[in-house]
Amino acid sequence: MNLRLVIENFMKYGVLICIRCHDYRRQDILLGLVLYLLVPCHLFVAYIIELAAAHQAKGALGRAKRHSEDSPDGAQAAESFRTTWLTIAWAHGINATLSLLVTSLTVYNLIHHPLIGTISEVHAIIVWLKICSYAFTNRDLRHGLLNPDYASSIPDFYFTCPYPKNITLSNLSYFWWAPTLVYQPVYPRSSTIRWSFIAKRLAEASSLSIFIWLASAQYAAPLLHNSLFKIASLDVPSILERLMKLSTISLVIWLAGFFAVFQSALNALAEIMRFGDREFYTEWWNSPSVGTYWRTWNKPVYHFMKRHIYAPLVGRGWSPNAASAWVFVLSGILHELFIHGQERKADRTITLGVAFIGMIVQIPMIFFTLPLERMEGINGKLLGNCIFWISFCLVGQPLAALLYFFAWQAKYGSVSKIQNSLM
Repeated sequence: MNLRLVIENFMKYGVLICIRCHDYRRQDILLGLVLYLLVPCHLFVAYIIELAAAHQAKGALGRAKRHSEDSPDGAQAAESFRTTWLTIAWAHGINATLSLLVTSLTVYNLIHHPLIGTISEVHAIIVWLKICSYAFTNRDLRHGLLNPDYASSIPDFYFTCPYPKNITLSNLSYFWWAPTLVYQPVYPRSSTIRWSFIAKRLAEASSLSIFIWLASAQYAAPLLHNSLFKIASLDVPSILERLMKLSTISLVIWLAGFFAVFQSALNALAEIMRFGDREFYTEWWNSPSVGTYWRTWNKPVYHFMKRHIYAPLVGRGWSPNAASAWVFVLSGILHELFIHGQERKADRTITLGVAFIGMIVQIPMIFFTLPLERMEGINGKLLGNCIFWISFCLVGQPLAALLYFFAWQAKYGSVSKIQNSLM
């Protein structure tokens, strides 16, 4: 960051860092701990459901073998599979929905501090995605058990832990902590744990977390406050100037957060779990289109959406464009839940839907930049990369931050007081 701007900030605003100013209520901490311990219980419920499903599948397979010594009756096995999956799907659906619903309502109504609310909400979303993947993958494995023709589509290395031997608490516990959202009976594993590597990654994550806190309080907060009256008066040139100013610190904070999570924290967790697949992102900064960015910046979520949402919809006859659109609709809903976890209880009467709209807007932008990615030569890809960075730095996070912050101030803060005094 430019040293002149750092000095200018301190001369203009002084030191804005205040450790004691954070309102950590005892109730928030206790509720956060309860939610952290309660949410994984839904994984245990998913295990019980799959245990019952595996028992029923083995029974159906045994009955089919008694009717035919050579091979099971494929039609009977398929019918048994459909009947079982309908019941199991409802059980998993109710369990996963309650996992997310209980946390969201608790955060919405009872947790005041935004950081505790965000951590609780993110944890619930992650566990919800893991429950869905656990249910979908075991459904496919159960189908392979009952239908030998389908078993040929299952990867060979899955058979090192064949269904239903994978339905164990230790197997599920590993998936809970593994840095992935897609369930597999087995994963590639490293042979040893490098504790020095873990220490370095945790030091990086801790240092970057402190930096994000300092940058948010010292640089982002004043810019947001200074933008309020410009937005209230619809001073478009000043709004654009503030937006460009905010884009710089917003990008710095986002990049620090990205590195802290995807490079430091996830690699540390992968090393502890001896998790072999360490590709949590690829070179998204060189994306020649908006679509490439969404496929490369967050590999765990991308793999989940492709495996459990996009591919099944296309397999059922949906067009690739319609399946992609549904992926962004679901992603927009989850982003909106994440944003609401960062707001205080009083703020949540404001429902802008900016995060959801922002995800939906990505759909036309993907189609617009796709031809540029496919153009021969470097010019099309370069133009696509420029469009991505402009939309990422200006139209994305800074604009969303301004809108949410102004909406809160307009209802509860300084803008609201001024408006009330003029009435």
